[in-house]
Amino acid sequence: MKILCVAEKPSISKSITQILSGGQFATRATGSQYVKNYDFAYPQARAQVTFTCVAGHLLSSDFDENHRKWNSCDPFALFDAPVITDVDKDKKAIATNLQNEARRAQQLMIWTDCDREGENIGAEIVKVCRKTNPAIPVKRARFSAIIAQQIHNAAQHPVELDRRQADAVDARIILDLRIGAAFTRMQTKALQNAFVGKVEGVVSYGPCQFPALGFVVSRFEQVKAFVPEQFWYIYLAITRQTSDGEEETSFTWRRGHLFEFDVAHVIYEGVLEAESAKVTKVTKKNTKKFKPYPLTTVELQKAGSRILKITPKKVLEAAEHLYQQGFVSYPRTETDQYDPQFDFMSLVGKQVADPTWGPFATQLQGGQFSAPRKGKNNDNAHPPIHPTAHANNLVGDEKRVYEFIARRFLACCSKDALGFETTVDVECGGEEFYATGLIVLERNYLDVYPYDKWTGKELPDFEEGETFVPSLRELRDGQTSRPNLLTEADLVGLMDKNGIGTDATIAEHIAKIMEREYVLEKMEGTTKYLAPSTLGMGLVDGYNEIDFDRSLSKPQLRRMTERSMVEVCQGNKTKGDVLEETIEQYREMFVLARNNFNRVIEVPVFISSARLGFELMFAPAAPARDMPPPPPPPPSARPAAAVTLDEEEAMWDIVDSMDSPPPPTPQLAARPPPKLPSTSSAITGPIAGPSRLPTLNAALRPEAVPDIVRCFCGRPARQLVVKKEGPNTGRPFLGCGTPKVMPDDESCTFFQWADEPPPTVPAKRPYPAVGRRATCPPSAANAI
Repeated sequence: MKILCVAEKPSISKSITQILSGGQFATRATGSQYVKNYDFAYPQARAQVTFTCVAGHLLSSDFDENHRKWNSCDPFALFDAPVITDVDKDKKAIATNLQNEARRAQQLMIWTDCDREGENIGAEIVKVCRKTNPAIPVKRARFSAIIAQQIHNAAQHPVELDRRQADAVDARIILDLRIGAAFTRMQTKALQNAFVGKVEGVVSYGPCQFPALGFVVSRFEQVKAFVPEQFWYIYLAITRQTSDGEEETSFTWRRGHLFEFDVAHVIYEGVLEAESAKVTKVTKKNTKKFKPYPLTTVELQKAGSRILKITPKKVLEAAEHLYQQGFVSYPRTETDQYDPQFDFMSLVGKQVADPTWGPFATQLQGGQFSAPRKGKNNDNAHPPIHPTAHANNLVGDEKRVYEFIARRFLACCSKDALGFETTVDVECGGEEFYATGLIVLERNYLDVYPYDKWTGKELPDFEEGETFVPSLRELRDGQTSRPNLLTEADLVGLMDKNGIGTDATIAEHIAKIMEREYVLEKMEGTTKYLAPSTLGMGLVDGYNEIDFDRSLSKPQLRRMTERSMVEVCQGNKTKGDVLEETIEQYREMFVLARNNFNRVIEVPVFISSARLGFELMFAPAAPARDMPPPPPPPPSARPAAAVTLDEEEAMWDIVDSMDSPPPPTPQLAARPPPKLPSTSSAITGPIAGPSRLPTLNAALRPEAVPDIVRCFCGRPARQLVVKKEGPNTGRPFLGCGTPKVMPDDESCTFFQWADEPPPTVPAKRPYPAVGRRATCPPSAANAI
């Protein structure tokens, strides 16, 4: 029997061929330079095998000719326009190879990745092959790692292709096409009409990207609106002589802290008047730090961003390449529990050869093994991510990702860390205090998993009932701490929790909103935070202003769609059901959004890219959200000729001043932004990153100007002339007195037309208040 086997990628096709053929195979070229055909005999199945592959999806979907072009129809028509699915023009040669090989085959076996997307690609392969061999039987090989045992088992025990999973992906593709195209065309045209000459290119919409952007904007608004509150707490300590010298033991106030100074001061006086403190209880108990759960795709992305400082997209790319080489299991899984029959010890044994963690693996073989913890998730498709072979010649991101996966697996197979905890409760002046100490007895998994920290702090001996005179009794103050901006790991967690995208696509959605410059990166030390650009802020604020039951920037609607996909996979809904329900929901929102876009109010400001950003406000605005412009700063803060600071820089000013108390009410920064010219002809780009602001591209001639006008950096402004062709050719303007020498040099953003008076500060809406969020007592506290 002749069997045609088809993998999802060329690298996997070759790897599986080497396993099944024992290295004895013939290679044939195809019409595609990336795809090869491998011929070999497979005695176990008494078959002659041709192993080939595709390169991802074979088919692509698009509208027909009457709806495909940008201005061919009203965007609303795209919700019902015919969708044509055919072989992608770049995959014609691959499809031709499949049809030629299928014509001579007695069986087709699908070897695509064993997830929902892989089932859909498998269904596409079947559709193409049956054009030349309509009756060809189809089987599906199911495997989780490219290792000999699993590959041979999959070849000898094939299963059926899961058509329901394929249908779920079909539904998602059609929905994303219709919704994305309709909203992208609508909002781009509306904004280009509202901001003539200021919006260039496509302002695209994505049903997963916009909720992700909404999370970033929501956290940014919390940071921007945060006003710290002062609180007070009592600090109690005793200094005792130890073998290492004097040691101070501090006790934590059971009340935590109080926001009312008068109340805290009265309580503090009572503590001061007490002659001594009394130990009311000493609690000693064994404790442990639990080892981590088995590794899922989402946890790998979060750890890669937070620990390895690699973007989620690059983490998955590295893991995917490791999988293709046979070093790790399939990296797309929601499962955080191993099957009871899983062969742990053979995989542990493969790590013994490693010079770094090999000794730890040897200890596991010698009796230190402990079964991994069981999580709550099981997709019934793939086990948790784990190493399948030892790799010692890796470099770069792949080396770091492999090391994390290997250490995580060994940590899961180890024992919890054990410790001994002592808690001392103390009463002084009627108030309760406590101190906690820890002695780490057995590190166990911590010896191989340095990403977790657990350090001991030994307390002096205290006896229940003893009294002592505190060496320090102080009333200290602190401030509530503001929330941080989101990190990529935070955003991955929020998207996963709210059902936005799948574990395999979350990284792509995050990369997309950053590529579109809806979200910008902000580095603080070694941590990368995410903040919305002005354009991203404007889009989310605009959709939030519309009277939706569920805003397009909120997760509820997409979460419902993703849940419907799961129901298709489970057989509870059909592809047609999901398409009909979801399209109807978005159709209603489209009408409401377009009606509001026609009444958009313009507040233009700079964005750190080639095009203008803007904040969208929809009329009629809620009166309660209006507020007068903030009062101007004193004359010493800026010259009278200066204008409002650009909104994007104002956002970053707030981020940069994390350690400084913000003003009591949200305001624009003290320096106002430049007013933009009526056309964007003088603006060039793109310019990446918040520190690179738009520049004027022209042969600019500096001329003397009165010293009275100074730029934001305090130097006398220069008068310049726009030389580039356009409506403003020859028009004089005032710019920074110190021009940039190198492209990466930072300069202030002062801009003012010489023939116009400086503009006034636009009114801003207050952001919602943020609830109290207190931290532990700060280290630098003042005693009263």
